[in-house]
Amino acid sequence: MRFVLLITAAPHQPSAWHALHFSKAALAAGHSLMLFFYGDAVTTANRLRFCAQDEPVLGKLWAGLAEQYKLDLPVCVAAAMRRGVVDADNARRHHLDGDNMFPAFRLAGLGELTEALAGADRVLTMA
Repeated sequence: MRFVLLITAAPHQPSAWHALHFSKAALAAGHSLMLFFYGDAVTTANRLRFCAQDEPVLGKLWAGLAEQYKLDLPVCVAAAMRRGVVDADNARRHHLDGDNMFPAFRLAGLGELTEALAGADRVLTMA
């Protein structure tokens, strides 16, 4: 089964963690999964986001899952830029001092989400 998972929950919200756990279970069961981080979920890609020493960093956990399963981690470019989440290319283009995205994530447009939705068997939203 091909799932599309639209994640809109900020990293501190329980739904953001449910998205990670669902993804692990779906991939372990052999399902296909396309992810898209939108709205406040784009801050998951911010490698400079502070977490307490005893808290896991959700962005690092997604990066590990992406490496394990060769997943793509697309982040809505418009939502990310509005929230100060930028990659190296956009930092240069907009003359910013630096980037702050985990390397495993990448900026993407809503067109990619639209294409994925057209080919999905099931669509889930974690808000």
